[in-house]
Amino acid sequence: MVTQYFWPENFRINDLVQEWLKRGHAVTVLTGKPNYPNGETFDAYRANPSAFMRFEGAPVHRVPMAARGTGAMRLMLNYASYVVGACATGPWKLRGVRPDVIFVFEPSPVTVGLPGVLLGRLKRCPVVFWALDLWPETLAAVGVVRNPRLLGAVARLVRFIYDRCTLVLGQSHAFLPSIAQHCSDPSKVRYFPSWAEALFSTRPAELAPEVPTNAATFSVLFSGNVGDAQDFPAILAAAERLKHRADIRWLIVGDGRRSAWLQEQVRERELDKQVFLLGRFPVERMPSFYEHADALLVSLKKDPVFSMTIPGKVQSYLAAGKPLLGMLDGEGADVIRRAGAGLTCPAGDSHGLAEAVEKLAAIPPEERHAMGERGRAFAVEAFDRNRLMDRMGELLEEACTLYRQKDLA
Repeated sequence: MVTQYFWPENFRINDLVQEWLKRGHAVTVLTGKPNYPNGETFDAYRANPSAFMRFEGAPVHRVPMAARGTGAMRLMLNYASYVVGACATGPWKLRGVRPDVIFVFEPSPVTVGLPGVLLGRLKRCPVVFWALDLWPETLAAVGVVRNPRLLGAVARLVRFIYDRCTLVLGQSHAFLPSIAQHCSDPSKVRYFPSWAEALFSTRPAELAPEVPTNAATFSVLFSGNVGDAQDFPAILAAAERLKHRADIRWLIVGDGRRSAWLQEQVRERELDKQVFLLGRFPVERMPSFYEHADALLVSLKKDPVFSMTIPGKVQSYLAAGKPLLGMLDGEGADVIRRAGAGLTCPAGDSHGLAEAVEKLAAIPPEERHAMGERGRAFAVEAFDRNRLMDRMGELLEEACTLYRQKDLA
C-alpha cells in the first residue's frame, strides 16, 4: 500500500486495509507522517512514533516528509517531500517484502503514484492506482495552478504514472473518460467507487455531548474537510439568508485549510448563534454527531471537474439514513436525486441552498425519515461495502493476470 495519508489520519484507506487483513491478506503500508488536516505532525506521533509502526498487525513504514503547514508553498513542499522520501527510503524500508500487487491510494496529489510505479518496477509486480481526484483538472479548478504550460507539464506527469500502472480505478463514472485521455491504453481504466462504512449504518449508543441539545431547532450538519473545494462562502451566504430563523442551525464538524477564515467570518457576520464550529473528531465519533442532524449537507464549488466527483461523504450520509442537502452539480447531485434521499441545488447557489433548507424543515418528520430510509437502501444497492470489497479482490486478481500476460508477451 503506497499512500501519503494513513492512520491515525481519517481516510477510507484505513478501512480498506482492515478489510484486506480480515480476509487473510498480508498488507504492508508505505506512508508519511500524520499531519492532515491541521498541517502539523500529530502530537501523539511526535511523542511516541513507535506506537504507529503497526496497524491491526500490518507493518507501517513512514518516510521522511515535511508537514503541510499553511500556504501553497508549504503544501507543494509537503507533496514533493513525500515523493522524495518514499522513492529514496521506500525500497530500503521494504527490502525483503515480495508483494503480489502495489496499490496506490490517491485522494490527492497524483505524485503519490511516482513511488508506487518505482516500487512496481523494483518488485516486478503490477501497480493498481485508485484515483479519487483528477489531476491536472483539480489544480485548475481550485486555482492553485493557472499557467497552461505548467498544467501541461502536470498532464504529462499524470500520463507517465498511468501508463506504468496495470489498472487505474476511477471513483465515479464521470471520472473514467478524463482518466482514459491520460492513458495510452484506455482499456486499463475501471470504475470503483467509495463505499458506505459499516459504522454509519448503526445508531450510536449516545449523542455527541459536544453539540448543544435543542429539540426545537432544525439542524443541518456538515462533516469533513473545511477547504476551498467545499465552497464555504456559499454555505455562509445561505446561513445569512436564514439568520432570521432562530429554529435553524448549522453544525460544522471538521477542519481544514479554511477553518481560520470560517471562524473569522462567523464572528464578523454575527452568525455565532446559527453556525456552530465543533472541530475535528475521529471517524468513529461521527455517527454520534450525525444523530443530532435533521439533514446532512454536502457541497462542492462550481467547476466541471467537481461535477464529475462523488464526495466520499455522500456514501456515509446515505448509510446513516438521514436526508441529504446537496449544493453540487453532476454525478454527486444525481446520486442524491436517484436515491430520492433529499434535496439538491446547483453548486454555488446559496439562495437555492437556503430555500432547500427551509423546504426540508417544513416537511413532516415522517416524510424526512422516509427520505433517509430510501438513502440507506440506495447505499446498500449501489455502494455496499462487502460487495465492493469483493469487487476490489477481483480487480487485484485481474491486475496480477494482466501483468503475467504482459510478462509472457
